[in-house]
Amino acid sequence: MKAEGIYIEPGNEMRTQARAGLNEGIKAGIPIAVGYVPIAIAFGLLAKSSGLPNYVSLLMSLFIFAGASQFVGANLIALGASFGEIILTTFILNLRHFLMTASISQRIESGTAKKWMALLAFGVTDETFTVAALRAESKLGRKFVLGLNFTAFAAWNVGTWAGVFLASGLPDSIKTSMGIALYSMFIGLLLPSMKKSRPILMVAMASVSIHSILHWLPLFSSLSTGWSIIISTILAAAAGAIIFPGGKD
Repeated sequence: MKAEGIYIEPGNEMRTQARAGLNEGIKAGIPIAVGYVPIAIAFGLLAKSSGLPNYVSLLMSLFIFAGASQFVGANLIALGASFGEIILTTFILNLRHFLMTASISQRIESGTAKKWMALLAFGVTDETFTVAALRAESKLGRKFVLGLNFTAFAAWNVGTWAGVFLASGLPDSIKTSMGIALYSMFIGLLLPSMKKSRPILMVAMASVSIHSILHWLPLFSSLSTGWSIIISTILAAAAGAIIFPGGKD
């Protein structure tokens, strides 16, 4: 192939396109990375204040890589929840990833090997899914998605390291107060959606009401916090699906 009088071998052209795809993915992931670092630092501080060993906090970000689930998991561990409660709660919280990865997989370039698909699926988050889904191309190169996911993944882990090791130099009062970061994060994510959507508002209020009943009524006093969260989530989601089928107001 010739471009502006320069001959480019087909193999070299493919390698150049692959590099361009990877670089473009990294650039597309930079805004996500900027937002991930402070949240990851908050997670590291929260994990430290919850009494988690440093290696556990770092391995959570390395192998789980699920921001909200890591906050919830660290909080449940601090509350003494059982392994079953933690696993079931985080599983329910992450069910949306089945839909996101299924959607993105339809747009990955044809011929992509299953090992590549598995690697790309691991790196999908709410933010990387949004960036990828809004791309104008009908098909997404695997190198582009890899670059996008890797940038977010690297930022999250760097932030976790910073949070864990910054915590060692902070007063205990500040480290303990980081527990509020979980609730602040969820409120920040929830409020804009509640303003725009009546179903979301109703489901959120139903979840709060159910959890309050389970917490305050003596009949459910033996129920652990983990199971209260699970039951509240399932019942509120079920009620929302029945009352607002298809997400209609």
